[in-house]
Amino acid sequence: MVGINGAKYKLMPVSPEVNLKEIEESAKKIVEKFGGKNKEYSIEPIAFGLKAVIVFFSYPDDKNIESIDSKFSSIENVASVQLIDMRKIA
Repeated sequence: MVGINGAKYKLMPVSPEVNLKEIEESAKKIVEKFGGKNKEYSIEPIAFGLKAVIVFFSYPDDKNIESIDSKFSSIENVASVQLIDMRKIA
């Protein structure tokens, strides 16, 4: 039986002037292609006017989560990608 995991990523933009909705839309396409389920996207303030896109999704155990890191990193205007939470859901 395949279990379900959850992953939460923080996508930091290169500057406060970046359109975060564009980053969010690109992240949605990546998660959809990866096969993520129960997706949640939010924009959270970090400091000094800078905000980050937070991406949460669940995925089956048999998927390689590391492949998604480089895809998130390749989004235009993303300075850094950080896996901030990962856990077994079921």
